Amino acid sequence: MESERSVAGIENPEQLAEYRLEFVSLLAALIGVLAGLVAYLLYDLIALFTNLAYYHQWSLQFRSPGNTSLGGWIILIPAIGGIIVGFMAKYGSEKIKGHGIPEAMEAVLKSRSKIETKVAILKPISAAIAIGTGGPFGAEGPIIQTGGAFGSLVGQLISTTTAERKVLLACGAGAGMAATFNTPIAGVILAIELLLFEFRSRSFIPLVIACTLATSIRAVLLGQRSMFTISNVEFDILHGLPYYLLLGLVCGIAAIGFTKALYWVEDQFDRLPIGDLWHPAIGALGLGVIGFFVPRVLGVGYDTISDILNNQLALKLLVMIAVFKAVALMISLGSGTSGGLLAPMFMSSAALGGAFAILVNQIVPSAHLFPGAYALVAMAAVFGAASRATFAFIVFAFEITRDYNAILPLMLGCVIADMIAIRFLPSSIMTEKLARRGHSVPHEYEASILRVVRVGEVMQEDVQPLLPEMRVGEVAERMALGDPGFNLTQGLPIVDNTGHLVGVVTQGDLLRSLEVDPTGQTTVLDAGGNRPIVAYSDELVMDALFRMLQYDIGRLPVVTRKNQHRMVGYLNRANILSAWTQQMEHEHLREHGWLRQIWKPEIRLQSNRK
Repeated sequence: MESERSVAGIENPEQLAEYRLEFVSLLAALIGVLAGLVAYLLYDLIALFTNLAYYHQWSLQFRSPGNTSLGGWIILIPAIGGIIVGFMAKYGSEKIKGHGIPEAMEAVLKSRSKIETKVAILKPISAAIAIGTGGPFGAEGPIIQTGGAFGSLVGQLISTTTAERKVLLACGAGAGMAATFNTPIAGVILAIELLLFEFRSRSFIPLVIACTLATSIRAVLLGQRSMFTISNVEFDILHGLPYYLLLGLVCGIAAIGFTKALYWVEDQFDRLPIGDLWHPAIGALGLGVIGFFVPRVLGVGYDTISDILNNQLALKLLVMIAVFKAVALMISLGSGTSGGLLAPMFMSSAALGGAFAILVNQIVPSAHLFPGAYALVAMAAVFGAASRATFAFIVFAFEITRDYNAILPLMLGCVIADMIAIRFLPSSIMTEKLARRGHSVPHEYEASILRVVRVGEVMQEDVQPLLPEMRVGEVAERMALGDPGFNLTQGLPIVDNTGHLVGVVTQGDLLRSLEVDPTGQTTVLDAGGNRPIVAYSDELVMDALFRMLQYDIGRLPVVTRKNQHRMVGYLNRANILSAWTQQMEHEHLREHGWLRQIWKPEIRLQSNRK
């Protein structure tokens, strides 16, 4: 008996994934190296354009635009960069607009993880121009999108499945994050939370390999130091517990406000009576005006973030940075230019956290809060809540400090902020753009019930099989009389006198047989198939479902692996749906608690009967 056939020598999807895991891991290693090199090249491009625009020097030394002596020219330089980016988006690719992560998510969800080659080339160049001419962005978003693009291109160059391309794209994106901030673990988790929506060996192993190699390449080319330097910080979770709770609430509100404000600004640009080509220039002009009065908002701002984390800025300057960096980012990014979202939000939210601690110290002198600790928590909490990648940014902030004492404050502040954002923000800052385009984005993932339940747990055991010598006419007659034992909607198994499974007959088989022999004297064994596809009682329902889809059949006789001829049950679509029904009941059906049973004895009696 042929129980199942294979696809390319592989019996089910899980075996196929295992067979290809080594190959995909090798490709992930290549992508990790490429992402590390891309990060290094983009840093050099940003430094080069910054020096050309603000210091009129051909140099790769990383300097802040805020230290220039150009005076009023600061207002116009970002606008020039905006015009260039506008032309690149108009005549190159619209996908270079924005901070890059939503575009990578859209490629995964709607484009079979395929990204165009020109995006991989134009995105880093446009981002380097936008940031180098003063854009208040970070390099991480473009690197994440560019790394993802290279991963996708590798997957398109070599024969891969859509699922494998998704893994390679995520490897490039996660490796880009890791190479930017020297945070390999956060890079892995970010790719899982925002791009993969799964935690499986087939994706986790290649992802770790890519992020490890990207971080190693970054260490060789840029050094092992973090982008942010932070000295010893006193977190004091026991004394500061109520203040971290309050900060989490403030950060949740800030995440909601920033997300809504960013897309409101974007909507206002869409309403302008001029073409999209000029929007980045208009946004950059507004940035230039803000930068003229608050130079620290210009450029990447990693040095300013370090100053905030080390408590080197006064309250007034912290408030100015928190407000004007956020406004500059919203105006610039809302105009449709190219740049990363993480670093500027880190700066604004870190300033918010530092200002919060200083204000509390002034109101409650006995509090003795360390501003750097609250700046770090706010930096992770605001962006984690806004992006719905809270776990990734808890780990990210920990990797920056390497201080175990930061874990508890980070966990508490971040999840409080996330809880507030989930309550009042339907879509995250990453997915709002996709939601507006009609795309549905999963915000969480879990193991499918079909990957947990065995066939033996849901199969039907009371099926009455047919004997091989039974005539087609007899079965048709019994069906016409409505005999429940002869419901062939899903087909019926054929079992001989010894209890061995010898075939399956369906309603279609009967109709075809009656067309050939209207007398109905043909046996059901001759009318049906005598080489049935089966399921095994100890296999996962998902594997059995794959077989049903593979052969386009709605039912499978169930046998044991020990005795593949003796049928022990029957699996059909209704049985599979019952597994999902059970999962829905576990999720939504409330059971009466003990207290309710005490107050209402009739409920207790009902529970006892069950």
